[in-house]
Amino acid sequence: MTLLDVQNLFNTDDKCREVLVKLRWPAGVECPRCHGKKISWIKANKQFDCSECEYHFSVLAGTVFNDSHLPLTTWFTAVLLIVEAKKGMSALQLKRTIWGTNKGSYKTAWYLCHRIRAAMNEVDRPMLDGTVEMDETYVGGKSRGYGHSWRGERHAKQVVIGIRQRGGDVRFFHAEDARKGTLAKYIQENISTDVDVIITDELPAYKSAVGDMKHETVNHNAKEYARYENGACISTNTVESAFSLLKRGIIGSWHKISAKHLPAYLQEMEFRFNRRNRSDLFIDTLRHMITAPTLTFDNLTAKPPAEQTSEAVPF
Repeated sequence: MTLLDVQNLFNTDDKCREVLVKLRWPAGVECPRCHGKKISWIKANKQFDCSECEYHFSVLAGTVFNDSHLPLTTWFTAVLLIVEAKKGMSALQLKRTIWGTNKGSYKTAWYLCHRIRAAMNEVDRPMLDGTVEMDETYVGGKSRGYGHSWRGERHAKQVVIGIRQRGGDVRFFHAEDARKGTLAKYIQENISTDVDVIITDELPAYKSAVGDMKHETVNHNAKEYARYENGACISTNTVESAFSLLKRGIIGSWHKISAKHLPAYLQEMEFRFNRRNRSDLFIDTLRHMITAPTLTFDNLTAKPPAEQTSEAVPF
């Protein structure tokens, strides 16, 4: 799907609504309140009417589109721009592309991006199997005054754990730390117990976290990045390539991400990366958006609980 395709196929609000109805109710429209099937269309209000409970509802009700005053044609254009931006697209760039320099507001574009991002979520994900690579990286502000050999606390940095099935999906997690208990939690929740092998670097915490699963390591300190044993490549290069793309997005596109919203950006990058070769990326994103819950601006900008509060960190 190209930008010209979107502009030609979905150039009116009615055409956009038509595809959203099919995506939300593939088996036919049903009432979101009583799940009744006796539905009539109120053309003047662009709403459905349930004959069983007399509830009026729109295809946009209860979704990320809820209460939006933006035309659906604008929404569709924004979705296409975001899903096709390999390294992500900033809200400011989206604003300039859609509305130009002197129109629209950054706040509107930022909220629009976050609502699309919130729908890029996989609830049911299969356990990773086969050859699985796992690594950790640190993103955020520079620890000024500390040399490369310093191994103390990484000030102003956030921990991101990456797990990738070789030849398959990647998963990113904003973690509290990279200790054995934290690593073990992500392994147990995402990697099958009959995995062929888990490959990591030589961070000592991995040995305890992996447990009884087959475990191979590469020694980056000795400048070892890949080796071959019995025809198999022992490396963490594929998960590191996903990290590289993530960091290019942070440095080159988004520039600044608060620690609070970091998980949302990881979710976006993961969603797009795992679907990078799919021809239905645009439609699949719309499908997630029309079934995802509402994200209000108040909830998006609310301060996290005191025990989870962390200072906003420029990336």
